[in-house]
Amino acid sequence: MYFASDNTAPAHPAVMQALADANTGYAMPYGNDPIMDRVRSAIRDTFEAPEAAVYLVATGTAANVLSLACYCPPWASVFCHRISHIEQDECGAPEFYTGGAKLILVEGENGRIDPGELERTIRFTGRGGVHNVQRGMVSITNSTEAGGVYTPAQVAEIAAIAHGHDLPLHMDGARFANALTATNASPADMTWRAGVDVLSFGGTKNGAMGVEAVVLFDPEKAWEFELRRKRGGHLFSKHRYLSAQMEAYLADGLWLDLARAANASARRLSQGIVKAGGTLLHPTEANAVFAAWPRDGHRRAQNAGAAYYLWPFGQSMEGPGDEHLSARLVCSWCTTDDDIDSFLGLISG
Repeated sequence: MYFASDNTAPAHPAVMQALADANTGYAMPYGNDPIMDRVRSAIRDTFEAPEAAVYLVATGTAANVLSLACYCPPWASVFCHRISHIEQDECGAPEFYTGGAKLILVEGENGRIDPGELERTIRFTGRGGVHNVQRGMVSITNSTEAGGVYTPAQVAEIAAIAHGHDLPLHMDGARFANALTATNASPADMTWRAGVDVLSFGGTKNGAMGVEAVVLFDPEKAWEFELRRKRGGHLFSKHRYLSAQMEAYLADGLWLDLARAANASARRLSQGIVKAGGTLLHPTEANAVFAAWPRDGHRRAQNAGAAYYLWPFGQSMEGPGDEHLSARLVCSWCTTDDDIDSFLGLISG
């Protein structure tokens, strides 16, 4: 009963086999391995973007902050949601890697930026000329930190506002596969056709051991990204082990199958919590469930070894048993129906 994060799940056997297969003989370092050539072609084909520049890093934070640094100067701003991952979970790395760019926070339901709020915030920024932080770029998270999903039409609406102010658009896609399968969109329709300029394409949360791709739909930024990746300490020498993971992840649509499984588990879990008398804090659109149920149910689940986070932090397990506490539960590619049913039995008493 592990719902703390999809990061807690194991890597898929196909990924581990690919790593073992790559661990023979010799291969050129720093992304010059033949597997990377195949990965680059596969991602370009997947996104119908034959000119895209494709690079691999080991963490989602690296993918995000190196992407932002390529597009946002130190004196400018990144417009992002108040609970975006780059705001809440990256310990100032966006500011560090951009050399000081300011994150300007925008509200919106379920972790999605509200288009009207974004327009007003952009117009307000830089109003004092040289005395103010300038407008830099926009970053959205799909799926969001509240479990919400942007449809291609919603991405396009945000992109139109950003591009209307000559600002590039970044998508943090650590859970891109979950968002994609939730909407049945194509990778191209969800990204560059909707106006995304650069994508952090996640693998780690969805069955890889540790690999993320950065897809620059504007290849003119490629050389700058290479320099920033090296300068930032994120260029792997034994790069073939990143390449092997990504190749296995993409092969035969594995990445989409794994995301569909995680999303389906989240729907089952979400529906079960409601049937057990709980309430949802946000709609369950991808693989994360935000819900509340009585403290006694939390006690039973945690005493039985269930792993998940009370959300927000700071809630106490001490207090009346019928008081509702809220939690975040995330399903992974290998969450089982048995795990879900056992958990639901515990919280329902």
